[in-house]
Amino acid sequence: MKQDTLKIYGYRWIVLITFMFAIAVNQLLWITFASITGSAADYYGVSDLSIGLLSMIFMIVYLFVSIPASWVIDTYGFRVAVGIGAALTGIFGLTRGLLGSHYTLVLISQVGIAVGQPFILNAVTRVAARWFPIQGRATAAGLGSLSMYLGIVIGLALTPYLVIHTSIESMLVTYGIVAVIAAAVFWGFAREHPPTPACPPGQEERSLVFDGLKQILRKKDFILLMVVFFIGLGIFNAVATWIEDILRPRGFSITQAGLTGGLMVVGGILGAVVLPTLSDRYRKRVPFILIALAASCLGLVGITYAASYSLLLASSFVLGFFLLSAGPIGFQYGAEIAYPAPEGTSNGLLLLMGQISGIIFIFGMDSFKVPETGSMTPPLLVLIGLMVIGFFLSTRLRESSLLSD
Repeated sequence: MKQDTLKIYGYRWIVLITFMFAIAVNQLLWITFASITGSAADYYGVSDLSIGLLSMIFMIVYLFVSIPASWVIDTYGFRVAVGIGAALTGIFGLTRGLLGSHYTLVLISQVGIAVGQPFILNAVTRVAARWFPIQGRATAAGLGSLSMYLGIVIGLALTPYLVIHTSIESMLVTYGIVAVIAAAVFWGFAREHPPTPACPPGQEERSLVFDGLKQILRKKDFILLMVVFFIGLGIFNAVATWIEDILRPRGFSITQAGLTGGLMVVGGILGAVVLPTLSDRYRKRVPFILIALAASCLGLVGITYAASYSLLLASSFVLGFFLLSAGPIGFQYGAEIAYPAPEGTSNGLLLLMGQISGIIFIFGMDSFKVPETGSMTPPLLVLIGLMVIGFFLSTRLRESSLLSD
């Protein structure tokens, strides 16, 4: 059967939209405190690092839950797995709001939300593979990543506004209600697969999870891609977590920090639409990964040194547009070069790299900031150097053979 004779169903967009809603809300709850670090620390009577822990706990939990979550995705399907993640996000998102005046109880709720995260995020390429043909999968993965970025930008930009005009507790309750709605929408409308496969016979067949792990870890290109994700995703996680601390020593307010982080993710949203679409159109992955990493270096330099607000915003947009758009292309490229390993496994391993590095980079940035001023310029320079290394490692990647089939 040729690919152009396959029936592609319009309901795929309903499935993708419900999935995107679940992703966006989970990421909104992850990033909630990043742009109000100082205010939240004062409110709870704890240190900035303790507030950073509310975001970092997602990365710590991911280390333990990622592989089991991938196993559930690849064994029982994305609907069950994402449904579990969405339910955990809704339940603990609501308890976080109702118990929002107590730091310890908020932290416990964050752990519950964090357990749900890999069940959702690790399914991006699985959803694309179930419902979309091969030439549309980077676009579908890009839209999945777009929703991830949309949740982050709402969290960064909206949270300071809600805190200023209401309170931290009211903001948390609002987010918890939205999380419950997202879980209900996903369970109500998501379907595991279309009536007939969206790809030629054989392409939908995948190895068992642990067999897939053995296959993946023997592939040089995938190992290189893991290192690139370790650098790139780790840098994003660290910068997003410490955005207010990065900008506060230069005199920027929490509102400006929130808008800067928000604009970075708005750039990522646009990039996640543009670059993966071009990648699908030209049936190439590696050149677009290289372009994204090269331009990301320039944006990170601007974030490090910009003294004017306009230059800071421009740099933030450039960093987001290119660094975040590399994610969906990289996820899809990883799924293709890892074939026949399952998509949930390849997706989970790449995200796992970013969670490990995110923890390291977040602690490192806090430990090596200038004690007298709080400036994070020294650790940011290290991140710039790592980004350059990531670019040169990417030049050794080989193009996906599935795109030529």
